[in-house]
Amino acid sequence: MSSRKLLLTDILDLRAYERERETLRNSVIAIKSRRRVELGPVVTLMFENRLTVQSQIQEMLRAEKVTNDAGVVEELTAYNPLIPEPGQLCATLFVELTNDEEMREWLPKLVGIEKAIVFTLGDGSQVRSIAEEGHAENLTRTDVTAAVHYVRFEFNDAQVEQFSSGAVKIASDHSAYLQSVELPSLVVTELLIDLRP
Repeated sequence: MSSRKLLLTDILDLRAYERERETLRNSVIAIKSRRRVELGPVVTLMFENRLTVQSQIQEMLRAEKVTNDAGVVEELTAYNPLIPEPGQLCATLFVELTNDEEMREWLPKLVGIEKAIVFTLGDGSQVRSIAEEGHAENLTRTDVTAAVHYVRFEFNDAQVEQFSSGAVKIASDHSAYLQSVELPSLVVTELLIDLRP
């Protein structure tokens, strides 16, 4: 079974990307709308896949005007871990705050939020978030958390089957942020694409 990870040959050079950018961005926006889950008032999870990560890399390269292979490989190394392999879900967790006052209130309270996200499946089994190791060490300190985290969830075959039967909840069991939401069927269907081979 081949990996879903991106290769150097999957990334367009800047001129080619500029020609395709509007079309590609429109398709990514449509996909992201089915992969975004709001968990309470300040936490949002964006479940990543190959296309969303490819788009992120292309936009980073465009913003930084990177034209050499070494720069592209650096971005691939940083972002490829966010592409789920079968049995995994990968997400960018955003703590969505709009002003300094909210940041001063929430970021100290939410230390550890990246390890407090839990899927509960129809049979009651649970799958907990794992902080993406390559990014985690740069994102959380003991007194304040970052506004962005990268997390993944590891499902066994039985849990993937349970996921497919619907009635999937996602929750935060962080003591300062107890929230829960049932995933809409549209999101369940979309995320099963990641979970299945």
